[in-house]
Amino acid sequence: MILSLKNIFTEIGETSLFAKKFFKEVFVPPYETKEFLRQCYVIGYKSLPLVAITGFIMGLVLTLQSRPTLVKFGAESWLPGMVALSLIREIAPVITALICAGKISSGIGAELGSMKVTEQIDAMEVAAINPYNYLVVTRVLACTLMVPILVFFADAIGIIGGYVGINIHGDVNFYRYLTQIIQSLEFLDLFPATIKTFFFGFCIGIIGCFKGFNASNGTESVGQAANSAVVTASLSIFIIDMVAVQITDLFF
Repeated sequence: MILSLKNIFTEIGETSLFAKKFFKEVFVPPYETKEFLRQCYVIGYKSLPLVAITGFIMGLVLTLQSRPTLVKFGAESWLPGMVALSLIREIAPVITALICAGKISSGIGAELGSMKVTEQIDAMEVAAINPYNYLVVTRVLACTLMVPILVFFADAIGIIGGYVGINIHGDVNFYRYLTQIIQSLEFLDLFPATIKTFFFGFCIGIIGCFKGFNASNGTESVGQAANSAVVTASLSIFIIDMVAVQITDLFF
């Protein structure tokens, strides 16, 4: 038990030092713009179909599950606002971040882990290329930028899914549906939810890179790096979300 706790705190410390190095390297030239844009394409664009399907199902299921309870209390008109608030404030950011943790963080961990095992990272250092700048900074920046965009996309698709769910048992005009959503939303509903998605993206990127960069020798460690990246990133997302909710409740 004591040894396990020691390993956990050691890994937290090493990850913190790894992240500290990111903030030092991010402003140091050369800036790998082409690799950054490529990572944005891989992380963002290629994740859109999965995020779209998940967002639509979230909106549809949440609407269908919530409607009977609201009907009992004669509050069916609150359904669009309730679905939109639930999606935007909590469900869409967390679920989208967990999808990205499973897809992106594991991919980064496996990719960098295989490069570490096959000594490609060492070869980059020999060739006078900064591997941290090229491999880590670009991926972390891309994750930090693309995850919030994917969350916005999931919000929009989820709202459309909610509209479809409402019209399964009724006939609601789309303009009226959007008007009810806009009237129920405030700036303080959007701001905290948006800010925490940047932290989600940063943690997904930095944890995936850390696990891959520190993979031990042997092909087995590549799978371990990918698996560990998913578990650690998912746990970090829940912790960040818990802290964000507490801060929001305290100040807003």
